[in-house]
Amino acid sequence: MQDLRVTGIQFSIYWENKEANLSHLAQVLETAEPTDVIVLPEMFNSGFSMEAKKLAEPQQGRTLEWMKEQAARRNAAICGSYVVGSERGYFNRFHWVNPDSSYFTYDKKHLFSLAGEDKVYTPGTERVEIEFRGWRIRPMVCYDLRFPVWCANDKPPFDLLIFVANWPDRRIHHWDHLLPARAIENQAFVFAVNRVGADGNGIVHSGHSSVFAPDGELLQFHKATEIVFTEVLQAERIDTFRNYLSALNDAERYRIEQG
Repeated sequence: MQDLRVTGIQFSIYWENKEANLSHLAQVLETAEPTDVIVLPEMFNSGFSMEAKKLAEPQQGRTLEWMKEQAARRNAAICGSYVVGSERGYFNRFHWVNPDSSYFTYDKKHLFSLAGEDKVYTPGTERVEIEFRGWRIRPMVCYDLRFPVWCANDKPPFDLLIFVANWPDRRIHHWDHLLPARAIENQAFVFAVNRVGADGNGIVHSGHSSVFAPDGELLQFHKATEIVFTEVLQAERIDTFRNYLSALNDAERYRIEQG
């Protein structure tokens, strides 16, 4: 397994304006350095909106085509979530798009009832694991961070947890503490991208996009500013730490039942 270069884009999302967001991101990516993976925030084309009927796209929609174009152009995978609608309902759906246009999706499991997300969107039922350039990667969306069993590692273990979010400033200290916990307990890298700026409901987001090593070391941290940041995830750090402290060998194996 080779080192993996991962780039996050922390930005202020134009409220419910897909074309403005996609245009802005395309311009930002023109100046970004070469990378393996590009990570965008939760609902990167609209902000965390409950106007699902207005914002939803079919699975084969405009935003997916944009992601395919960007992935091919950069020879990098690109990922983030946006609203998708189908006959089964509306989903806060994470998309991972490879340079060859193949893709994976993960529907956010834990819907944020405090904001009424559970009244608008349909929860996912399956965890997803992505294999890319020798790495095993588990995607998660925002509120999923609070649920360690859902994030728990398996055998064979994943190497990287990705969190995409619209996590508000009023609870940012929870984000700051839970991210390193997920890294330590899973002995995996954590790469987390949040947004900045106020959304259409006046809720302020302060960023704090972060990268943690498998032993919990903070590798990058970015406060409330728009920024493109890249971290080279060193594959050897995973085996080194797991060999030093073999906690995953002693961990319980969970079977998750749908409620």
